[in-house]
Amino acid sequence: MTADTQKKAVVLFSGGLDSTTCLAVAREQGFLPCALSFAYGQRHIVEIEAARRVAKAMAAHAHLILPLPLGAIGGSALTADIDVPKDRDTAAMESEIPVTYVPARNTIFLSMALGWAEVLGASDIFIGVNALDYSGYPDCRPEFVAAFEAMANLAVKEAVEGRLHIRIHTPLLMLSKAEIVRLGTRLGVDYGLTHSCYDPDPAGLACGRCDSCLLRKKGFEEAGVADPTRYHPGL
Repeated sequence: MTADTQKKAVVLFSGGLDSTTCLAVAREQGFLPCALSFAYGQRHIVEIEAARRVAKAMAAHAHLILPLPLGAIGGSALTADIDVPKDRDTAAMESEIPVTYVPARNTIFLSMALGWAEVLGASDIFIGVNALDYSGYPDCRPEFVAAFEAMANLAVKEAVEGRLHIRIHTPLLMLSKAEIVRLGTRLGVDYGLTHSCYDPDPAGLACGRCDSCLLRKKGFEEAGVADPTRYHPGL
């Protein structure tokens, strides 16, 4: 199959562990992955550098980085001057929706992906949401994804006129973080290029203490795979 005959897929892409694995899965399934990243005012802007680095290394068919002013809305420790929670155990992560939740983020991201997919003539959108090892975000649940997919097929011209049927792919939805690490490792993902930390230091080193870092470390440990993450000295 050549690039001319392969189907394109839009992959929501932060340059983190999950989205990078998702891109690798899309490629394994025969799609030409078109990576879509967002500069949305996140405090961990180093993730944009990681997204560029990983998309290039994985030879994404295209990589689009869109500016979104979610920082102007605020309401999240990722976009406002609010402390990022640290050193929480799994029970605490699962007990409430944390302050790192960005209001309506996946709804907005998927909407932008839907628009780009329609322009590309792509029926398929990949998102690395996970309903097991996650921090309680409501827009990572299967009910949300199913509802968005149903809405998407009512929302865009190409679907309404019968030329596209949008499908939202969630290949990591019911996998543990360890299973995700094993999957990506099998697919040749270089996790040393990725970034997951919510609160990195000025040099881009991971804090090792936020929810995202703790879940990532747990995943590598349980997968029996060496963790290539660059942590802040002292951890």
